[in-house]
Amino acid sequence: MISRHLSGKILVAALFCLSLGFSWSRPSSAASEYRLAKGQTLYVPVYSNIFSAPRKIPFNLATMLSIRNTDMSNSITLQSADYYDTKGKLVRRYYQQPVTLAPLESTSIYLPEDDTVGGTGANFIVRWSASREVNVPIVECVMIGMKSGQGISFVSPAQEIRETVR
Repeated sequence: MISRHLSGKILVAALFCLSLGFSWSRPSSAASEYRLAKGQTLYVPVYSNIFSAPRKIPFNLATMLSIRNTDMSNSITLQSADYYDTKGKLVRRYYQQPVTLAPLESTSIYLPEDDTVGGTGANFIVRWSASREVNVPIVECVMIGMKSGQGISFVSPAQEIRETVR
């Protein structure tokens, strides 16, 4: 009885290890694919604060919207980066005029920890364009916070959306 139980655990452990090895050996689809575009409208989730359990105590986070031109030969133009709150209300427009990013150039927008006006459901809508098809930029938010020696950080990637005309 003990040997059957032990052999069952060994089989489960072996299958687990095989599955890990299999998943590590496969190339990531995101890393092996590349996309070209002449422009996009991107939705980027922002978490200016999150709640710690069980009493829902707010934990404020600093946020950095990072926009990276990944094309090695062509510039892109940032048309806008607009910040919306949890209710979908426009809070701030960050570019009054289009901004050009040279090949491999990056820019960022920083929101300090005490800027919680966006709330837990805040987001950026980022619009960019290019004169020809280019590698799509990497656009993401990095959130970080620290309180009483406890730190938290995570990244929230952009999601391409279709812009509807009203």
